[in-house]
Amino acid sequence: MSAAADPDLRQFLLRIPKVELHVHLEGSMQPGTLLRLARRHGIDLPASDEAGLRDWFRFRDFDHFVEIYLTCSRCVKDPEDFQLLVRDFMAEQARQNVVYSEVHFTIATHIAYGRNGQEIQHAIWEAIEEGEQRERVGMRLIPDMVRDVGPKMGDVTLRWAVEGRGRGVVALGLTGREAVYDNEPFRGIFAAAAAEGLRRVAHAGEHAGPASVRSALAVVGAERIGHGVRSIEDPALVEELAARQVPLEICPTSNVRLGIAPSIAEHPFDRLRRAGVAVSVNSDDGPMFNTTLTEEYVRLAEAFGYSAPDMAGLALASLRHSFLPPDDKARMEADFRRQFAALGAEILGQAVEV
Repeated sequence: MSAAADPDLRQFLLRIPKVELHVHLEGSMQPGTLLRLARRHGIDLPASDEAGLRDWFRFRDFDHFVEIYLTCSRCVKDPEDFQLLVRDFMAEQARQNVVYSEVHFTIATHIAYGRNGQEIQHAIWEAIEEGEQRERVGMRLIPDMVRDVGPKMGDVTLRWAVEGRGRGVVALGLTGREAVYDNEPFRGIFAAAAAEGLRRVAHAGEHAGPASVRSALAVVGAERIGHGVRSIEDPALVEELAARQVPLEICPTSNVRLGIAPSIAEHPFDRLRRAGVAVSVNSDDGPMFNTTLTEEYVRLAEAFGYSAPDMAGLALASLRHSFLPPDDKARMEADFRRQFAALGAEILGQAVEV
Protein backbone atom coordinates (compact mmCIF):
# COMPACT_ATOMS: atom_id res chain seq x y z
CA MET A 1 0.00 0.00 0.00
CA SER A 2 1.37 3.43 -0.90
CA ALA A 3 1.89 6.10 1.71
CA ALA A 4 -0.74 8.25 0.03
CA ALA A 5 -3.29 5.45 0.49
CA ASP A 6 -2.16 4.56 4.02
CA PRO A 7 -3.85 6.95 6.45
CA ASP A 8 -1.90 5.55 9.40
CA LEU A 9 1.48 6.34 7.87
CA ARG A 10 0.23 9.78 6.80
CA GLN A 11 -0.91 10.44 10.37
CA PHE A 12 2.43 9.24 11.70
CA LEU A 13 4.29 11.60 9.35
CA LEU A 14 2.08 14.52 10.37
CA ARG A 15 2.60 13.96 14.08
CA ILE A 16 6.30 13.05 14.33
CA PRO A 17 8.61 15.93 15.29
CA LYS A 18 10.31 17.47 12.26
CA VAL A 19 12.85 20.17 11.43
CA GLU A 20 12.84 22.36 8.32
CA LEU A 21 16.03 23.95 6.99
CA HIS A 22 15.02 25.35 3.60
CA VAL A 23 11.92 27.52 3.73
CA HIS A 24 11.39 31.17 2.81
CA LEU A 25 9.40 33.42 5.13
CA GLU A 26 7.93 35.62 2.40
CA GLY A 27 7.25 32.56 0.24
CA SER A 28 5.35 30.90 3.10
CA MET A 29 2.68 33.59 3.22
CA GLN A 30 -0.81 32.12 2.99
CA PRO A 31 -3.34 33.67 0.58
CA GLY A 32 -5.53 34.73 3.50
CA THR A 33 -2.63 36.59 5.10
CA LEU A 34 -1.80 38.34 1.83
CA LEU A 35 -5.43 39.45 1.49
CA ARG A 36 -5.45 40.81 5.03
CA LEU A 37 -2.23 42.77 4.50
CA ALA A 38 -3.30 44.12 1.11
CA ARG A 39 -6.59 45.38 2.56
CA ARG A 40 -4.74 46.93 5.48
CA HIS A 41 -2.55 48.96 3.11
CA GLY A 42 -4.98 49.56 0.23
CA ILE A 43 -3.00 47.45 -2.25
CA ASP A 44 -4.84 45.99 -5.24
CA LEU A 45 -4.45 42.26 -5.86
CA PRO A 46 -5.38 40.06 -8.83
CA ALA A 47 -8.30 38.68 -6.78
CA SER A 48 -10.53 40.21 -4.12
CA ASP A 49 -11.22 37.14 -1.99
CA GLU A 50 -9.24 34.26 -0.52
CA ALA A 51 -10.61 31.67 -2.95
CA GLY A 52 -9.52 33.82 -5.89
CA LEU A 53 -6.07 34.30 -4.40
CA ARG A 54 -5.69 30.56 -3.85
CA ASP A 55 -6.36 30.10 -7.54
CA TRP A 56 -3.84 32.85 -8.37
CA PHE A 57 -1.26 31.15 -6.13
CA ARG A 58 -1.51 27.95 -8.19
CA PHE A 59 1.89 27.44 -9.83
CA ARG A 60 2.11 28.22 -13.55
CA ASP A 61 5.75 29.02 -14.29
CA PHE A 62 8.80 30.63 -12.72
CA ASP A 63 7.88 34.19 -13.76
CA HIS A 64 4.44 33.80 -12.21
CA PHE A 65 6.06 32.45 -9.04
CA VAL A 66 8.32 35.53 -8.84
CA GLU A 67 5.30 37.79 -9.37
CA ILE A 68 3.50 36.25 -6.40
CA TYR A 69 6.64 36.32 -4.24
CA LEU A 70 7.29 40.00 -4.90
CA THR A 71 3.62 40.86 -4.32
CA CYS A 72 3.80 39.17 -0.92
CA SER A 73 6.98 41.10 -0.08
CA ARG A 74 5.44 44.40 -1.20
CA CYS A 75 2.45 43.97 1.12
CA VAL A 76 4.58 43.59 4.26
CA LYS A 77 5.17 47.17 5.36
CA ASP A 78 4.88 47.81 9.09
CA PRO A 79 6.50 45.99 12.02
CA GLU A 80 3.08 44.52 12.86
CA ASP A 81 2.92 43.03 9.35
CA PHE A 82 6.17 41.16 9.87
CA GLN A 83 4.89 39.93 13.21
CA LEU A 84 1.70 38.65 11.58
CA LEU A 85 3.77 36.81 8.98
CA VAL A 86 5.95 35.17 11.64
CA ARG A 87 2.98 34.22 13.82
CA ASP A 88 1.15 32.62 10.91
CA PHE A 89 4.28 30.74 9.86
CA MET A 90 4.95 29.39 13.34
CA ALA A 91 1.30 28.37 13.80
CA GLU A 92 1.42 26.35 10.57
CA GLN A 93 4.71 24.73 11.59
CA ALA A 94 3.20 23.84 14.96
CA ARG A 95 0.20 22.25 13.23
CA GLN A 96 2.61 19.88 11.50
CA ASN A 97 4.83 19.42 14.59
CA VAL A 98 7.74 21.10 12.82
CA VAL A 99 9.47 21.90 16.08
CA TYR A 100 12.30 23.99 14.64
CA SER A 101 12.82 25.91 11.38
CA GLU A 102 15.72 27.87 9.89
CA VAL A 103 14.02 30.40 7.66
CA HIS A 104 15.34 32.43 4.74
CA PHE A 105 14.40 36.11 4.84
CA THR A 106 15.38 38.73 2.26
CA ILE A 107 15.74 41.79 4.47
CA ALA A 108 17.40 43.84 1.70
CA THR A 109 14.17 43.80 -0.33
CA HIS A 110 12.25 45.38 2.54
CA ILE A 111 14.96 47.95 3.26
CA ALA A 112 14.96 48.84 -0.45
CA TYR A 113 11.19 49.43 -0.13
CA GLY A 114 11.97 52.00 2.57
CA ARG A 115 11.31 49.89 5.66
CA ASN A 116 13.34 50.36 8.84
CA GLY A 117 15.66 47.37 9.26
CA GLN A 118 16.09 47.72 13.02
CA GLU A 119 12.35 47.98 13.59
CA ILE A 120 11.83 44.87 11.49
CA GLN A 121 14.47 42.98 13.46
CA HIS A 122 12.97 43.86 16.82
CA ALA A 123 9.45 43.06 15.61
CA ILE A 124 10.40 39.67 14.18
CA TRP A 125 12.34 38.64 17.26
CA GLU A 126 9.45 39.64 19.52
CA ALA A 127 7.10 37.54 17.39
CA ILE A 128 9.50 34.58 17.46
CA GLU A 129 9.76 34.72 21.24
CA GLU A 130 5.97 34.92 21.54
CA GLY A 131 5.56 32.06 19.09
CA GLU A 132 7.99 29.86 20.97
CA GLN A 133 5.92 30.33 24.13
CA ARG A 134 2.53 29.97 22.44
CA GLU A 135 3.21 27.33 19.80
CA ARG A 136 6.13 25.48 21.44
CA VAL A 137 8.14 25.53 18.22
CA GLY A 138 11.42 27.29 17.42
CA MET A 139 12.40 29.51 14.51
CA ARG A 140 15.66 31.16 13.50
CA LEU A 141 16.55 33.38 10.54
CA ILE A 142 18.86 33.17 7.56
CA PRO A 143 18.97 36.66 6.04
CA ASP A 144 19.93 36.18 2.42
CA MET A 145 21.25 38.06 -0.58
CA VAL A 146 19.87 37.57 -4.08
CA ARG A 147 22.37 36.95 -6.87
CA ASP A 148 20.12 38.73 -9.37
CA VAL A 149 20.37 41.98 -7.38
CA GLY A 150 24.14 41.73 -6.99
CA PRO A 151 26.26 42.54 -3.94
CA LYS A 152 25.21 46.19 -3.67
CA MET A 153 22.99 45.41 -0.66
CA GLY A 154 25.38 42.80 0.67
CA ASP A 155 26.91 44.99 3.34
CA VAL A 156 23.44 46.00 4.54
CA THR A 157 22.38 42.36 4.78
CA LEU A 158 25.59 41.34 6.52
CA ARG A 159 25.30 44.16 9.04
CA TRP A 160 21.67 43.24 9.73
CA ALA A 161 22.71 39.61 10.19
CA VAL A 162 25.58 40.43 12.54
CA GLU A 163 23.37 42.74 14.62
CA GLY A 164 20.72 40.05 14.74
CA ARG A 165 22.83 37.20 16.11
CA GLY A 166 21.22 37.70 19.51
CA ARG A 167 17.79 38.05 17.92
CA GLY A 168 17.46 34.80 16.05
CA VAL A 169 19.92 35.07 13.15
CA VAL A 170 21.98 31.90 12.66
CA ALA A 171 23.47 32.20 9.16
CA LEU A 172 23.93 34.27 6.03
CA GLY A 173 22.41 32.96 2.82
CA LEU A 174 22.69 33.36 -0.94
CA THR A 175 19.73 32.83 -3.27
CA GLY A 176 18.82 33.77 -6.83
CA ARG A 177 19.56 32.29 -10.22
CA GLU A 178 22.91 30.54 -10.09
CA ALA A 179 22.68 29.75 -13.81
CA VAL A 180 22.82 33.45 -14.69
CA TYR A 181 24.74 35.20 -11.91
CA ASP A 182 28.14 34.34 -10.46
CA ASN A 183 29.06 33.79 -6.82
CA GLU A 184 32.38 35.62 -7.07
CA PRO A 185 31.03 39.14 -6.28
CA PHE A 186 29.88 37.78 -2.90
CA ARG A 187 33.17 36.20 -1.87
CA GLY A 188 34.28 39.06 0.41
CA ILE A 189 30.89 39.35 2.10
CA PHE A 190 30.87 35.68 3.02
CA ALA A 191 34.47 35.83 4.20
CA ALA A 192 33.43 38.67 6.49
CA ALA A 193 30.43 36.62 7.67
CA ALA A 194 32.70 33.71 8.54
CA ALA A 195 35.00 36.05 10.46
CA GLU A 196 31.97 37.22 12.44
CA GLY A 197 31.06 33.64 13.31
CA LEU A 198 28.01 33.40 11.05
CA ARG A 199 27.25 30.11 9.34
CA ARG A 200 26.92 30.16 5.53
CA VAL A 201 24.42 28.55 3.15
CA ALA A 202 23.81 28.96 -0.57
CA HIS A 203 21.29 27.90 -3.18
CA ALA A 204 23.10 25.98 -5.93
CA GLY A 205 22.71 22.95 -8.15
CA GLU A 206 19.10 23.77 -8.98
CA HIS A 207 18.85 25.88 -12.13
CA ALA A 208 22.57 25.35 -12.78
CA GLY A 209 24.61 22.16 -12.76
CA PRO A 210 27.35 20.71 -10.57
CA ALA A 211 29.76 23.60 -11.23
CA SER A 212 27.44 25.90 -9.27
CA VAL A 213 27.67 23.59 -6.25
CA ARG A 214 31.45 23.52 -6.45
CA SER A 215 31.47 27.31 -6.65
CA ALA A 216 29.17 27.64 -3.64
CA LEU A 217 31.54 25.46 -1.63
CA ALA A 218 34.71 27.24 -2.76
CA VAL A 219 33.59 30.88 -3.03
CA VAL A 220 30.83 31.14 -0.44
CA GLY A 221 32.20 28.54 1.94
CA ALA A 222 28.71 27.08 2.08
CA GLU A 223 28.18 24.66 4.95
CA ARG A 224 24.85 23.53 3.50
CA ILE A 225 23.63 23.64 -0.09
CA GLY A 226 20.11 24.74 -0.87
CA HIS A 227 18.71 22.19 -3.36
CA GLY A 228 21.95 20.82 -4.84
CA VAL A 229 20.04 18.11 -6.69
CA ARG A 230 21.91 18.51 -9.97
CA SER A 231 25.01 17.28 -8.19
CA ILE A 232 23.77 13.88 -9.35
CA GLU A 233 25.11 14.77 -12.82
CA ASP A 234 28.70 14.60 -11.53
CA PRO A 235 29.64 11.31 -9.81
CA ALA A 236 32.86 12.81 -8.49
CA LEU A 237 30.93 15.64 -6.84
CA VAL A 238 28.46 13.19 -5.34
CA GLU A 239 31.38 11.23 -3.90
CA GLU A 240 32.90 14.43 -2.50
CA LEU A 241 29.62 15.57 -0.93
CA ALA A 242 29.18 12.16 0.66
CA ALA A 243 32.74 12.09 1.97
CA ARG A 244 32.53 15.61 3.39
CA GLN A 245 28.92 15.14 4.56
CA VAL A 246 27.88 18.52 3.17
CA PRO A 247 24.09 18.52 3.62
CA LEU A 248 21.75 19.16 0.70
CA GLU A 249 18.49 20.91 1.57
CA ILE A 250 16.18 19.14 -0.88
CA CYS A 251 12.73 20.45 -1.82
CA PRO A 252 11.19 17.75 -4.05
CA THR A 253 7.89 19.37 -5.08
CA SER A 254 9.58 22.71 -5.74
CA ASN A 255 12.06 20.92 -8.02
CA VAL A 256 9.24 19.26 -9.94
CA ARG A 257 7.21 22.47 -10.27
CA LEU A 258 10.27 24.34 -11.60
CA GLY A 259 11.13 21.58 -14.06
CA ILE A 260 14.31 20.38 -12.37
CA ALA A 261 12.86 16.85 -12.09
CA PRO A 262 10.03 15.35 -14.17
CA SER A 263 8.25 13.87 -11.13
CA ILE A 264 8.84 12.89 -7.52
CA ALA A 265 9.43 9.29 -8.62
CA GLU A 266 12.16 10.47 -11.02
CA HIS A 267 13.67 12.93 -8.56
CA PRO A 268 17.34 12.23 -7.65
CA PHE A 269 16.58 12.32 -3.91
CA ASP A 270 16.77 8.55 -3.48
CA ARG A 271 19.92 8.18 -5.59
CA LEU A 272 21.67 10.89 -3.60
CA ARG A 273 20.59 9.34 -0.32
CA ARG A 274 21.73 5.86 -1.34
CA ALA A 275 25.08 7.33 -2.40
CA GLY A 276 25.62 8.46 1.17
CA VAL A 277 24.97 12.18 0.63
CA ALA A 278 23.54 13.98 3.66
CA VAL A 279 20.01 15.09 2.75
CA SER A 280 17.12 16.87 4.42
CA VAL A 281 13.50 17.26 3.33
CA ASN A 282 12.02 20.75 2.91
CA SER A 283 9.08 22.65 1.39
CA ASP A 284 10.82 25.79 0.03
CA ASP A 285 7.76 28.04 -0.58
CA GLY A 286 4.89 25.81 0.49
CA PRO A 287 1.75 27.81 -0.40
CA MET A 288 3.19 28.76 -3.80
CA PHE A 289 4.00 25.16 -4.67
CA ASN A 290 0.86 23.73 -3.05
CA THR A 291 2.75 21.67 -0.52
CA THR A 292 3.74 21.42 3.14
CA LEU A 293 6.67 19.75 4.85
CA THR A 294 4.41 16.87 5.87
CA GLU A 295 3.25 16.45 2.29
CA GLU A 296 6.88 16.30 1.14
CA TYR A 297 7.46 13.43 3.57
CA VAL A 298 4.35 11.64 2.32
CA ARG A 299 5.28 12.06 -1.34
CA LEU A 300 8.79 10.72 -0.81
CA ALA A 301 7.52 7.73 1.16
CA GLU A 302 5.06 6.94 -1.60
CA ALA A 303 7.52 7.41 -4.47
CA PHE A 304 10.40 5.41 -2.99
CA GLY A 305 8.65 2.96 -0.68
CA TYR A 306 10.26 4.39 2.43
CA SER A 307 9.20 2.89 5.74
CA ALA A 308 8.25 4.70 8.92
CA PRO A 309 11.81 4.20 10.31
CA ASP A 310 13.23 5.58 7.04
CA MET A 311 11.13 8.73 7.38
CA ALA A 312 11.92 9.09 11.07
CA GLY A 313 15.59 8.86 10.10
CA LEU A 314 15.13 11.72 7.65
CA ALA A 315 13.55 13.81 10.41
CA LEU A 316 16.57 13.12 12.62
CA ALA A 317 18.93 14.01 9.76
CA SER A 318 17.35 17.45 9.42
CA LEU A 319 17.84 18.05 13.12
CA ARG A 320 21.49 16.99 12.90
CA HIS A 321 22.10 19.27 9.89
CA SER A 322 20.68 22.31 11.68
CA PHE A 323 22.76 25.11 13.17
CA LEU A 324 21.42 24.49 16.67
CA PRO A 325 24.01 24.22 19.48
CA PRO A 326 25.21 20.63 20.08
CA ASP A 327 23.56 20.39 23.51
CA ASP A 328 20.19 21.41 22.05
CA LYS A 329 20.56 18.87 19.26
CA ALA A 330 21.34 16.07 21.71
CA ARG A 331 18.39 16.95 23.92
CA MET A 332 16.02 17.20 20.96
CA GLU A 333 17.28 13.97 19.39
CA ALA A 334 16.47 12.07 22.58
CA ASP A 335 12.99 13.59 22.55
CA PHE A 336 12.54 12.77 18.85
CA ARG A 337 13.39 9.14 19.51
CA ARG A 338 10.88 8.97 22.38
CA GLN A 339 8.17 10.42 20.17
CA PHE A 340 8.98 8.09 17.26
CA ALA A 341 8.58 5.09 19.55
CA ALA A 342 5.39 6.33 21.19
CA LEU A 343 3.70 7.46 17.97
CA GLY A 344 4.72 4.28 16.18
CA ALA A 345 3.12 2.19 18.92
CA GLU A 346 -0.01 4.35 19.00
CA ILE A 347 -0.60 4.75 15.25
CA LEU A 348 1.22 1.88 13.57
CA GLY A 349 1.02 -0.75 16.29
CA GLN A 350 4.78 -0.96 16.69
CA ALA A 351 7.39 1.37 18.21
CA VAL A 352 9.52 3.05 15.54
CA GLU A 353 13.24 2.96 16.24
CA VAL A 354 15.97 4.66 14.22
